[in-house]
Amino acid sequence: MASSEREFAIVVFGASGFTGQFVVREVAKNCKGKFKWAIAGRSKDKLEKVLQETASELGLFVGDVGIMVADCSDEASLSTMCSAARIILNCVGPYRFYGEPVVKAAVENGCHHLDISGEPEFLETMQHKYHNKAVCAGVHVVGTCGFDSIPADMGVVFTQESFPGELCHLESFLTLHSGPKGSKGHYGTYQSIIYGIASEREGNLKNLRKELFSKPMPKFGPKLARRSFISYSDEVQKWCIPFLGADPSVVRRTQRHNVEHPKFFSCGFFSHEGPTREQMAETSFSFVMKGAGYSKKAVQSGDAPAKPDCQIVTKVTGPEAGYIATPICMVQAAMVILEETLPNSGGVLTPAAAFTGTSLIDRLNENGVVFSVLSCKESGTY
Repeated sequence: MASSEREFAIVVFGASGFTGQFVVREVAKNCKGKFKWAIAGRSKDKLEKVLQETASELGLFVGDVGIMVADCSDEASLSTMCSAARIILNCVGPYRFYGEPVVKAAVENGCHHLDISGEPEFLETMQHKYHNKAVCAGVHVVGTCGFDSIPADMGVVFTQESFPGELCHLESFLTLHSGPKGSKGHYGTYQSIIYGIASEREGNLKNLRKELFSKPMPKFGPKLARRSFISYSDEVQKWCIPFLGADPSVVRRTQRHNVEHPKFFSCGFFSHEGPTREQMAETSFSFVMKGAGYSKKAVQSGDAPAKPDCQIVTKVTGPEAGYIATPICMVQAAMVILEETLPNSGGVLTPAAAFTGTSLIDRLNENGVVFSVLSCKESGTY
């Protein structure tokens, strides 16, 4: 278990990377006067520059923030870093190539580990290899703690908790909004997406899932009809395509956990420079989730209709997804671990498996990632 007596509450690893710099700013805003924290990476000069820029931008004193030199290829440096921290916020990707040594060091040194990976093969490989070890160590290794996939995974939890009965299926619709200057992503994010898709094509993920999830999920209610590749959604009044990110696999892993534990190329969108501050300020996202199930009355009667009789529509909204919402989600998840008792004693978990029953949704609401109920209707068929 990560000791509260360690030198640092949080260490941001990969702090000088594009996304890491924004995570540093978010940690600085949340840790001031509360927790001692540090940043880590390969270059001390680059780390010092990040701290100077953070201090200048936020007007905060950062002279007491620690600096640690650590490298994914240097096991000893990772061990030193993890033994000094209660939580590692790992921003070094693609995780397929650089993630496992950090997870291994965290588990072996009793340190919690959060990442912002959107790579299903990496996430599920870590679950396969380190879940039992993390449970024994009493540490939480939680992947996809950014826009991938806290809004989606916790959005499902929010919808389930807001539903007046038993929810049996759910569809979600993601819309990314940009301003007149457009929006962009950084090359590092692009790499992670490409390698995540590649792992699906190579067949490794399919074999891994056969080992991890040998038992079929129980069925409840009618099966949700699969949409065509391009379909129109009345909920968002837009044409939609399937989401290619990690969210669907993360949500499926959460639902399996709940069962087992009842308590196209970028067309200029991605670049090495990433989005400008103006582009980020003008960009936002919204997830609309439409769920259907059986009302409390139908469940209590023991004679549920053939089709669901209750429908709910919820929404998760937030600022620019990759570099504003992602740090908010990651840092608020870390705050929950530092300040609350999680329902699980440890393990390699999805966000909802780790944070259901905590104040994470409330904290996100207070920091600009907002969960709301748009409508809830009973007495119909859906």
